[in-house]
Amino acid sequence: MAGGLQIRTEDGILTAQMSKKELLLHEIEETPEPLLDEVLDYLRFLKNKLAHEHLDAAIASESSLKKDWLRPEEDEAWKDL
Repeated sequence: MAGGLQIRTEDGILTAQMSKKELLLHEIEETPEPLLDEVLDYLRFLKNKLAHEHLDAAIASESSLKKDWLRPEEDEAWKDL
């Protein structure tokens, strides 16, 4: 796989190039269960943070475009749709 990484596993076998997802899955398989709780919490935190960043960007765009949307010309252009 292009852009993959090479790692050496604990058993000393050099793996072929692996995607980030494959590397994560490999690490998860080697991780003790109590630590997986923290990994899961952190992953959910990151995904939630990303979702909020996208929402914040959408809200910022709306307020900057509102001045154009609320013009009489816009109402006239869209009245027949």
